[in-house]
This record gives sequence, structure tokens and C-alpha cells, in this order.
Amino acid sequence: MTTRAGFVALIGEPNAGKSTLLNRMVGAKVSIVTHKVQTTRTRIRGIALDGEAQIVFVDTPGLFRPRRRLDRAMVAAAWGGAADAEIIVLLIEAHRGITEGVRAILETLRERVTPNQKVALAINKIDRVKAQVLLDLTKQMNDAYPFIETFLISAEKGHGTDKLRQWLGQTLPEGPWLYPEDQIADLPLRMIAAEMTREKCTLRLHQELPYQLTVETEGWEERKDGSVRIDQMIYVARDGHKGIVLGNKGETIKGISQSARAEIGEFLGRTVHLFLQVKVRENWLEDSERYDEMGLNFKDGNA
Repeated sequence: MTTRAGFVALIGEPNAGKSTLLNRMVGAKVSIVTHKVQTTRTRIRGIALDGEAQIVFVDTPGLFRPRRRLDRAMVAAAWGGAADAEIIVLLIEAHRGITEGVRAILETLRERVTPNQKVALAINKIDRVKAQVLLDLTKQMNDAYPFIETFLISAEKGHGTDKLRQWLGQTLPEGPWLYPEDQIADLPLRMIAAEMTREKCTLRLHQELPYQLTVETEGWEERKDGSVRIDQMIYVARDGHKGIVLGNKGETIKGISQSARAEIGEFLGRTVHLFLQVKVRENWLEDSERYDEMGLNFKDGNA
């Protein structure tokens, strides 16, 4: 029996649907999905099986024009993820077409892709446009870059995603599996739990605090009854932000805690006791240790 395995990098602009596609492929929520751009900070690897093939997805931060140190480190991580992959899948949004951002990504692909790498195109959110628009966009994109295959998908609804997964499984090189069969992500559970809480913070506070907070899991205690106690710290950049996260009489943090606890519990398949605290750490965006914990390289943030 021939097994196949390898890395697949999903790249694209922020909000193109990479995290949604990753979760659809893996069949579990390993990458946070919000309507806020740039929520994926680290290269989360989700692992999908297709027949005898093990597909290891590298979900990269969205590619955009970086302004701050964190932005620059995220973009460097995205291209770093693409460099490690056997197959790169460029995801674009059908209704947005060829944006300036997509043009810039195509330019960088021409410079960076090695002869050993295969690059496929996935046009996402196809339910938002008419067939003729899709045909025209497919032609324009394939005229602009020699994609090996093009897939028309809806990551949210699942249209075309099985076909993409099967093609990836058949195209990866022959070789032994890279991870145990039951492992779906190579991020430690502590980090996945922190990401889930950060997603809830982002959804709840997106008007006030888009990127000025980070979450760390500081304690993880396995209990005899099979449940787990998780202690997490929400770090904010300013004193005024602390009150926003806590909310009136603690209502906001209570809501965040309830929804995060439910989701982490569902992911782990057991009861979770979640305890959240908020701490001000003024310069966390310039703190190299925070970058290490997010799987980013602090030096990549240098201009």
C-alpha cells in the first residue's frame, strides 16, 4: 500500500477564507475564523487524511502590506510557510477578483517558487458571482500565472472542497506519514485553547480593540474526574483597554469566558473549567517573548 504525505501552504489576502478552508479540510476547528482581517498570527498546521495520503496544511497569516513590527513578522511567517511546502494553494475571492494585493502575491510567487513546488489556484466564495464572471476570472488568473490546477470552491458551504482535497492527496509525494493518525494539529493544546479565547475576544471587542490584545494559557491542570482546569491571561497594551475587556460589572469578560469555555470543551471533548484574567503589558507588541509564543520571529518584524 503506497502512502503519501507532505505540506500544503494556503496563501492569500486577509479574509480570503484560508482558515475556513483549513477547518473544512481537517473536519475540526484548528484555525480561528473571524470577520476581522489578519486573525491568523501563526502558521497553524492542520492535518487531513484522504485515502492513503496525509495532507499537512500550513495555514498562513494573510498577505498584505505590512506597517507595524507584528505585521512584518506575520508576512514573513506566511512566506516562510510557503517556502516549506510541496504544494502552494493561492486562495482568492471570486467577487473581489484580481485586486492589487493578488497582483503583489503573484509577483512574489514568480520570484519565490522553486521548480519542485506545485502552485494551484482556488477561487473561493463562488456562490457570490455568476458563472461568466468565474470563467473570466479563471482565464485572467491563468494568463497571469501558470497554475497547475484551478479549483472553484466555497470553503464555507463545502462546494468543491472534496475535489481539492482528493487532488492534493494524489499529488503529494510518496512517503511515510509525518504525524500519528489521530493527530489533527501540531500546535500544543495550550496554544489552540489560547487562540480560541482570542477569537472570542476579537469577535466581542472588534470595534474597540482589533489587534491590541493577546492571550496566553498559563495553567493547565488535568483533574481526576476527566475535566481540565485552564487558566489564561489576556494581555492588553493600555490601562484603558483593561476596562473594555472586563466590561460593565465584568459582563464582557464573563461572556467571552462562557463562549470560549464551550468551544474549548467541544474541541477537547470534555468538561473545561476556564479562568480568565486581564493584565496590562504596555509594550507586548515589541516584546520578543510574545513573538516566540505566537510562533513568529521577532527579527522578521524589523523594517
